[in-house]
Amino acid sequence: MTASLKRFFGSAWIVLAMLITWEAVVSIYAINSIVMVSPSSIVKEILNHPHEFGVATLRTVLLATAGLALGMTIGTMLAMATWLSRFVSGLLTPISIIFASVPVVAIIPILARLFGYGTGTVLAIVAIISFFPAFVFTLSGLRSLPPGSDDLFRVLGVGKLKRLYYLALPSAVPQWAIALRLAAANAVLSAIVAEFLMGTGGLGYVFNVARGDLDMSHALGASAIAAMISIACFFAATALERKLSARWS
Repeated sequence: MTASLKRFFGSAWIVLAMLITWEAVVSIYAINSIVMVSPSSIVKEILNHPHEFGVATLRTVLLATAGLALGMTIGTMLAMATWLSRFVSGLLTPISIIFASVPVVAIIPILARLFGYGTGTVLAIVAIISFFPAFVFTLSGLRSLPPGSDDLFRVLGVGKLKRLYYLALPSAVPQWAIALRLAAANAVLSAIVAEFLMGTGGLGYVFNVARGDLDMSHALGASAIAAMISIACFFAATALERKLSARWS
């Protein structure tokens, strides 16, 4: 057994134990499929409908990726603007806190009125969810300069834009990577919630239709795929964070 497999089973054994227990309980007590289905039934359902789940997964992943990129870009740009201007800081910081404190379910009807009941609203929702960690962590990184470095740059007569580019931005890269790690998994879940409420397709729509038909194997199949995508995004972002932190710390 390789070292990677040992690490995998060392960290995933609790999940495997839960799945085995789940399978055993459903089989032993013959629980009705409307109430609960076994993990094996969920896997079979996914394998029996590869096209439906594949198309829905692709749609959700594309929307989540686009929304994540948009939210991270906007959050990073506004954090830079806030660092450059006290006026912008006083204007944007309260607005960002308000957006972060409002539940996403409450935002969806407002955005649907603005953008319609389509993919544009789903994209906007994911972007808003991704915006806040990008804004907060990037701004924190921009302000976490090495001791005395900003004073040295000022004494040397370096302008604020150059200080941003040569000093603040490199200092913010590790914090920006943390924001990406936090937002990556949430982007997928936000897209699914929006699809569930909007009925625009994707894994959220598949889950909603299957739930209405009391087809729990199909519904939990969509949920299982969504969970695996979120976990994969989290680990990919974590690996990227380690590389960026090692390079820029």
